[in-house]
Order: sequence, then structure tokens, then C-alpha cells
Amino acid sequence: MSQTPREVIEQTPMGVRQWIVVILMVLLNALDGFDVLSSAFAAPGITADWGIARPALGVVLSAELLGMGFGSVLLGGAADRYGRKYTMIACLVLMAIGMYLASVATAVQPMVAYRFLTGIGIGGMLTTTNAVVAESTNSRWRSVAIAVYVAGYPLGAIIGGIAASEWLLPSYSWHAVFLFGAVVTAVLVPVILALVPETAAYLVTKRDLAGVNRTLAAFGKSPVSDLPVIVAGAAKPRVTDILSNPKLRPVTLLLSFGYTFHCITFYYILKFGVQIVSDYPPGYPPAQAATVLTYANIGGFMGSALFGFVMARLGVRWPTALMLLIGAMMVAWFGTGRDTLNAWQWATMIAGFFTNAAISGYYAAFARGFPAYARATGTGFALGIGRLGAAGSPLLAGTLFGWLGDDQLLTVSIIMAMGSVISLVLFLMLPERDGDDLVSEQAAG
Repeated sequence: MSQTPREVIEQTPMGVRQWIVVILMVLLNALDGFDVLSSAFAAPGITADWGIARPALGVVLSAELLGMGFGSVLLGGAADRYGRKYTMIACLVLMAIGMYLASVATAVQPMVAYRFLTGIGIGGMLTTTNAVVAESTNSRWRSVAIAVYVAGYPLGAIIGGIAASEWLLPSYSWHAVFLFGAVVTAVLVPVILALVPETAAYLVTKRDLAGVNRTLAAFGKSPVSDLPVIVAGAAKPRVTDILSNPKLRPVTLLLSFGYTFHCITFYYILKFGVQIVSDYPPGYPPAQAATVLTYANIGGFMGSALFGFVMARLGVRWPTALMLLIGAMMVAWFGTGRDTLNAWQWATMIAGFFTNAAISGYYAAFARGFPAYARATGTGFALGIGRLGAAGSPLLAGTLFGWLGDDQLLTVSIIMAMGSVISLVLFLMLPERDGDDLVSEQAAG
């Protein structure tokens, strides 16, 4: 019997075009990282211009994260129905429009709406690009590729942080941060159209043999003569299926809520770090305070990139659990405060290293935990639920500061760190077999 398209991709060496696709997905994730954190870079300027307090700022900072939740669920399903490639293009268009509108916003209410729109595009993009990486790489390099892909998120924030602190904020204003993101987003549309083929895994679900062979040819692989048989009544890529399937429901819920709780911790420093360093005695001007976010993402980039090689050797389960535990400890340690800007930079970099490494572990678990037919749907659902934690993180932190006082940094940081501790418990409850094996086992039974 000839190889299936999945076996051809998984069992043959990686070609140049496959690595190009991975690199482009890293760039798209970097763009997402910049777009999400652009509001954090702009936060001190927005606060000064509009005279808003921390609770109101928390609403602005959470808007795109809430939008990401909707985008992950709605557009993740679209990627399984209409294709990965054109879903990515639609997401880029939404992001470009939202970023441009944010650059010309003049009040909190429209800014919240524009950031929500941007978040819808980002959420769909994160879901779709993760599936593309998983479906375009062989089994040997998949964990490494996914970890490098996840490292793109802090890489974008690093580049954006340097651009914001060294160029955009000193030379222009916070408006320029959003405009810069809009331009870069628009430029990537024709690049993706030209260089990224639709994935063979998606085309198999559409019974498109010619399309499958075009993708295999683009990757330098031999064509296949037929497609794997799909059993009548086989599951379709709907959220109801991954929740009703007794093999996939526990995986879906554990991944979704585990990721949710870690996002509460993860986004605390990313969203409030600049404002905290700007306000906490002795206090620093916005351009200097923004550098801590750059350092947090340098740590995050290093953590994600290095953690991929750890997972390739030691697996996903226990290394990710360790990163969740240490990440929680480092976020609590951040709350002890610092006397110098350099000390703040190091504290955020160390926290970013461990918390982002744990994010890599979750993305690897998404790719492994869901079967190919519903990989984008399952990942989208998990990311969508997870965005409740991401969106809730700045709201919760802002509320805690409002209740306890701006001087209670340590108490607030300890409370926010508990999200990763809860996530650790849920992650260790995951089954150890991958989603395709679980579904095959269920069908055989």
C-alpha cells in the first residue's frame, strides 16, 4: 500500500520550502506578538493623553485579548472548513484595518472596539498558523518547529519594543506604534499568497487529490496515487464534535482551561509591566519603561527556542510542568519590586523565559492532542477559551490594584502567579497519547 499524504510529510526529510513555510509562520506569530503588545507599549502615552486610571486602562489592554478569544473559536473553525491559507489572509486584513483605526482613535470607547477587531484577526491567525506548522513538518522536527514558531511571538514583541522605545515613542507618539503595525501587517498579505501552499492535511479532508499533490510537489515530495479512505459518518471539524467525543472531550477541556489559567499569569507582566515600572518608585518615563517589555520578550524568545530542543529529547509533559512551576515563582518574585531600571529588565526577562517556555509546551500539546481533521478547530477552541484568561488578566490585575492600592505590588503579583500553579495541575492530568491515536483507537474499538 502506498504512503498516505500524512506519512509522506511525517516520514521524509524536511525540504527548503517546508522550512520557508515554518519561517513565515514564525514571522506571522511575531507580528501577532507585536500587535497584541502594541497597546502595552502605548499605555503610558494613552494614560497621559486621555487621563484614565488603571481600571479603565485594564479595559483597553484586555480588548484585543477578548477579541482573540472570539477569533480563535470562529476563525479556527473557518480554517478547518475553508482552508488554512485564505483564513490567514482574512486575518491579516482584519488586523491591518484594526491597527490603523487604533492609530487614529481619540477616546476609550472606539479604541476598545478597534482593539477588539484587531484581536479577532490575531486569534484566528494564532489558531491557523499553529496548524500549518504542525501539518507542514515531519515528525522529527515538529516539536522544535512549533517551539521556534512560538518563539516568534516574543520575537515580534522584542522588535516592536526596540522600535517603540528607540524610534516611535521618542520621535513621534503612541499613535505611531499602531500605524507601524498596520503597515507591516499589510505588507505580509502578498508574501503569504505567493509562498505558502495549502496544507496537504486540509486538502485530504476535502478529497482534493490534485491539490494534495500540488502541495507535496511544492515541498519536493513524491505524489500519492490515492487518498486515505474516510469512514462514513466520520467526525467533522465542529466544536460540538471535540466536546461530545468521549476520547477528545477530556483533552479539549484540560488543554483549554489549563491554558486559560496560565494566560492569567503570562499576560500580567506583558500587559501591566510597562505601567508598573512607569509608576513604581522611583518611576521612569514611558520610553524607558517600555524597555522592560522588550527584555521580557527577549527572555520569552530564548525560553521558547531552547525549550523546543528540550521537548524533542524529553517529551512535552514533565518539562512543561516544570516551566509552569518556575514561571509562577518568577512572577511572584517580580512583585518584590526593584530600585533600578536594569533590575526591572532582568526580572522581567527571567519571568518571560519560563512563562513563555510553558506556552511552547501548550502549543506542542495542542498539535499533539487534537487529530488532523479538527486540529485548527480544537486548537481554536482551546485558544479561544484561553483568551478568557488573557483578557481577564489585565482586568483582574487592574481591579486588584484598585482594591488593594497601587503600592501592593507583591500581593497582586502572588495572586496573579497562582494561575500557572492551577495550570500545572490540569496539564499533568492530560492523557499521554496523541489525538490521532486516540481517534484511531476509538474507531478500532
